[in-house]
Amino acid sequence: MTIVEHLPATKRGIGLAGVVAVAAWFGAYALNERMWEWLLFDRLGLDAETRSASALHFFLYDTTKIALLLTGIIFLVGVLRTFITIERTRALLGGKREGVGNVMAAGLGVATPFCSCSAVPAFIGFVGAGVPIGVTLSFLIASPLVNEIAIGLLWTTFGWDIALLYVAAGLTIAIVAGWVLGRMGVERWVEPFVLKQNLLATANAGAGVGTHMSPQLRVRIGLQEVREILGKVWPYLLIGVGLGAVIHGWVPSDFFAAHAGPDNPLGVLVAVGLGVPLYSNAAGALPLIEALADKGVPMGTLLAFMMSVVALSLPEMVLLKRVLKLPLLGAFAGVVAVGIVAVGYLFNAILT
Repeated sequence: MTIVEHLPATKRGIGLAGVVAVAAWFGAYALNERMWEWLLFDRLGLDAETRSASALHFFLYDTTKIALLLTGIIFLVGVLRTFITIERTRALLGGKREGVGNVMAAGLGVATPFCSCSAVPAFIGFVGAGVPIGVTLSFLIASPLVNEIAIGLLWTTFGWDIALLYVAAGLTIAIVAGWVLGRMGVERWVEPFVLKQNLLATANAGAGVGTHMSPQLRVRIGLQEVREILGKVWPYLLIGVGLGAVIHGWVPSDFFAAHAGPDNPLGVLVAVGLGVPLYSNAAGALPLIEALADKGVPMGTLLAFMMSVVALSLPEMVLLKRVLKLPLLGAFAGVVAVGIVAVGYLFNAILT
């Protein structure tokens, strides 16, 4: 029996269970750091000043913190997404002209349940619905780039101003990149089978849940999404936190100052170049960003690194190759990369 099957059947039971779960979540989050300090330094007697103890504390504390944040954020977003259907999204974008359509598509891309793994069916479904190629690309760029998990984690780790800068940068890249690619007439670089897709054949592809459902079902869907997403990202979370712990404890600050610090004019380019082949997600990238921030790497460089990891990963490029010919795939990656680099330099100039 899963936790989903053990949920109360009544609204009152759901509400009581929700209050208990929220209280437990806040309690665990508030006691997280104290718990590991007590266990490692008071009970086990480790020296907090040593590199190994500091790295171990970073690993345990950050793993627990990010797991708690992921659980809360994924659940809330999962419940909110039950109010949004893919059919409604396609209806809103279908027939919209470029410009306004790009803005709407980028905004909807943040709210709807798409990621790099669903890039191919999303692309086919939107093109089949009559959405212009440029508008569709704005949607596909914004969906993984402006990630709701990244927003929540950045907010709690670095503050609301950095989180909002991330959102503004991601939306700007998605809007401008989609508009530029749309003006290039890239339809000729889309695989022919995509353009011939019948709307009726794709109407149910990736269809979201409806707006008429009980609160119990919405909660069950939210919990199911937590289980599925955490089940997929936990290896990257552990790897990301582990690398962050190594950076935090052993890698000297001079290394990052030389290669990605404020004194290196190519720091943003280095960060983007390192981020593209790194297959991870916001949950896996954030511990690295947190550790690098402690080493003095500028925030613009860090945001560019995270954006390149999330929006330009090699697995996504491989998936998109099924529907895009090489010229459009190259143009797509190039325009997005230029936008990320420009935003990185802009934020470094603003925040220093």
